[in-house]
Amino acid sequence: MKRILFVDDESKILDGIRRMLHADRNRWDMQFALGGEAALQACEAGSFDVIVSDMRMPGMDGATLLGRIRDRFPDSARIILSGYSEAALATRAVPVAHRFLAKPCNPLELQSTIERMCTLQDLMGSPEIRKTVGTLGELPSLSGTFTRLTNAVNDPNTLINQVAEIIEQDIAMSAKVLQLTNSAFFGLSQQVTSLSRAVFYLGMETIKNLALASEAFRVFVPDSRVPQHVCESIQRHALKAAAIASMLPVEAKLRDTATVAALLHDIGSLFLASSMPDTFCSILSRANERGCKQFEAEKELLGTSHAEIGAYLLGLWGIPNLAVEAVAHHHHPTRIPHSAFDCTVAVYVADLLAGELDDRPQGSKGHELAESDRACLEALGVLDKLPELRELALLSRN
Repeated sequence: MKRILFVDDESKILDGIRRMLHADRNRWDMQFALGGEAALQACEAGSFDVIVSDMRMPGMDGATLLGRIRDRFPDSARIILSGYSEAALATRAVPVAHRFLAKPCNPLELQSTIERMCTLQDLMGSPEIRKTVGTLGELPSLSGTFTRLTNAVNDPNTLINQVAEIIEQDIAMSAKVLQLTNSAFFGLSQQVTSLSRAVFYLGMETIKNLALASEAFRVFVPDSRVPQHVCESIQRHALKAAAIASMLPVEAKLRDTATVAALLHDIGSLFLASSMPDTFCSILSRANERGCKQFEAEKELLGTSHAEIGAYLLGLWGIPNLAVEAVAHHHHPTRIPHSAFDCTVAVYVADLLAGELDDRPQGSKGHELAESDRACLEALGVLDKLPELRELALLSRN
């Protein structure tokens, strides 16, 4: 039985949540804490799968509480409740909360958010990885991108589309902006997968608050074990894949989702490089020694790969399901059924073609496919289309 903790400084609010979720009492063990100190005591007494906290509380507010929970009980998924008038306050919770829900909270929204978080936790087989991912409040952004963004938001003449272009160059910034935009806090009627629209919805003031909050956009500090150029190469590959995905024959209504999924498909690698540098170096060494792919070495050493880790993180952050699915299966798209050239197929193909361009910048002519990729493309029904897909990949560089 999943254990859920609800935290508020008003007993009437907690009573209301208890009544609202009365029908769920047989599937969830729900506990209620009056304020931050009581919540920490409850966590000390027993672990919780999900913690839902109000933002504005006297003494210890929600951001402070969830920060302490992240550090001491990283297994717990963390949700913040905040009113629409508290935008500046809510951005303080960006580094410590996985999801943001509007207050007063819609019962169905609260139920589905908790359900999704519990499902994601069940899918993450390794408790150690889940705990390590749980400590993460932010991913490192490249220092050059961060500097450009900071300068842009401080310049009164900067246009919002110029800010969007800067953010699109950085995986970590892109994921964080999409996380906040897709939260119920902003009350949008549909999920957002276009970064330019996400930046427009957030507005310059919120972007500025994020940029100036050092914890929200942490700058990558070179590590002697994982030099900065490794993270830069991950981002360059991601940008190539996103550009290629935008050119592929995906249904028009899915194009933004496929593009952003391609941009974020290796976010799990960025997580490993920044949060588990020794393990990441061991993975790269194993792949080099064995002559195998990175995700195969990850499976041997971790029991999972950067694809599943990235999908877990993005799922916790509330990135749209289709994008999360595409990230999770971008090395094994045949694990799920396909009726057309959908987002998952697009990300797999974009990743493959971006890899070819990494090796042969002038084009893939004469490039030999690995047998596993050939079999996968054939199973997906796109092997015969590969020459024209490679031409689209070349066009994406323009």
